[in-house]
Amino acid sequence: MAIERVFTQPGPDEERFLTSLRPQRLDECVGQEVVREQLRIALDAARKRGEPLDHVLLDGPPGLGKTTLAHVIATEMGAAVRVTSGPAIARQGDLMMMLTQLDTGDVLFIDEVHRLAKVVEEFLYPALEDFRVDYTTESGIGGRTVNFALKRFTMVGATTRAGMLSAALRDRFGLLFHLQYYTEPELVRIVERNAALLKIQADPAALARLASRSRGTPRIVNRLLRRVRDYADVRGDGTLTPSVVDMALDILQIDRLGLDNLDRAYLQSLIKHYDGGPAGIEAIAATMGHERDTLEDVVEPYLLQIGFVIRTPRGRVARPAAYEHLGLATPKRAKDEPGLFD
Repeated sequence: MAIERVFTQPGPDEERFLTSLRPQRLDECVGQEVVREQLRIALDAARKRGEPLDHVLLDGPPGLGKTTLAHVIATEMGAAVRVTSGPAIARQGDLMMMLTQLDTGDVLFIDEVHRLAKVVEEFLYPALEDFRVDYTTESGIGGRTVNFALKRFTMVGATTRAGMLSAALRDRFGLLFHLQYYTEPELVRIVERNAALLKIQADPAALARLASRSRGTPRIVNRLLRRVRDYADVRGDGTLTPSVVDMALDILQIDRLGLDNLDRAYLQSLIKHYDGGPAGIEAIAATMGHERDTLEDVVEPYLLQIGFVIRTPRGRVARPAAYEHLGLATPKRAKDEPGLFD
């Protein structure tokens, strides 16, 4: 059974809304203090030497600001940014066209870089290392290979699954950053800034409540801000109060920890169908009628973060906190699974 979800990938209209709230400079960004400080040093050093920035790899769960940082890097370097994604580059020719259009110092941002086709990835290696490519103009016995020199550019790769990157590709990035979930105070600062940009009247307590239900993710807090604003305009006087936020999120079926229907369905499947685990991700996905990648990339990271689920060699196991949140009795520890429920 497919389950509708609030926290889906943004559509074109949603993307435009989120883009309008995106910070433009590094000093405007909130959170990720270690990443920002390391990036600031690298940017200052590159500008001082008059060189393009080293290639950058950003990894972490969806919605934490990888695309935002790519645009910030381009702005800080005074360069243009070209945006694409791994699945969109199907052939070497697709990548060749983008590479030859880049000017010195420009930023090529490839989202979902772990999904590059192997032949495209290997074609990219000399471009990243030596700023040249060997392109075959025709296939077959009459084919001719031409060596193209490229202008020095910066590639920013983003991935939610760093473990799927090949070692050869990873080694060609000079700067590697892992983005962490945001703290609640950081999300409060983000939503306060964005409410001001959107000219939304809001109580500080209401914005704090939004932040507490946003799963540590800026994209989600921005999306909920938009949904709650709609509710306040239709059912209230346009002002965000704690009660307005609660009523709006109740309609969206987002609970006090930010879990939605899909999160709760995952936990219920694990607990009711598999007695709390251990259970394999393929079995859980089949029970729910969802793709494995959806559960691994979108659902599990936050449940692991808050300690509701753990991964063991035998599969996923629900922790006592998950039972408590769902109002279910915690089972006694099995004799052959010591420590799982301690």
